[in-house]
Amino acid sequence: MPPALELQGLRKSFDRVAVDGLDLQVRAGEVFALLGPNGAGKTTTLRMAAGLLRPDAGSIRVCGIDALADPVGAKQVAAWLPDEPLLYDKLTPLEYMEFVAGLWAVPPGLAVQRAEDLLRRLGLWPHRDERCEGFSRGMRQKVVLAGALLHEPGLLILDEPLTGLDAAAARDVKDLLRARVSGGTGIVLTTHILDVAERIADRIGIIARGRLLEVGTFEELRGRHPGHDTLEGLFLALVSQPA
Repeated sequence: MPPALELQGLRKSFDRVAVDGLDLQVRAGEVFALLGPNGAGKTTTLRMAAGLLRPDAGSIRVCGIDALADPVGAKQVAAWLPDEPLLYDKLTPLEYMEFVAGLWAVPPGLAVQRAEDLLRRLGLWPHRDERCEGFSRGMRQKVVLAGALLHEPGLLILDEPLTGLDAAAARDVKDLLRARVSGGTGIVLTTHILDVAERIADRIGIIARGRLLEVGTFEELRGRHPGHDTLEGLFLALVSQPA
């Protein structure tokens, strides 16, 4: 099975270099946490992987598909969730799922089954006929996540997926993500909550100034950097090093 995401020599500049020759691989069936300080290049990297931003140089493969040569094909097997959930406020969760199913050409009968399963898993089923305009940020986040998973992507890209969620909602989301990983989906996410990354990520990449400083399991990272027993300590030690 090809990697869910493979980046090679990825480079992007705006008024300065944002991503600087990045090599990164996210395996199928794993949660990969991409960590870094503000301005490190995390969101720019994810936006390029999602096909929302074209790199200046390098290659992107999504589930084996060359995303620069076949952007439509790559987008069909991926899903992107930004840190600010975007919803049509006048739609209910069920109407939103029906709308998303039409965009992805999911057969109606299958779409109904998947929508109910996802909304139940995320605790949204009792609110299925309520308009999203009255939802909290956390509920909106869960509706958007359900929509992203409706076509069962091979790659799920999440930018700060747990921001604004209470403990119960965060647990629902983490349980659903873990279930998808066990089915072979590759997930790459960013988060500033290092405890979350330490608990749910199979592997961790630490990025600063557009470059990948370290990658591996938490145990592997800790073994390569003795004296740091927590991810927070290891992270701060790495990102504070001079360029």
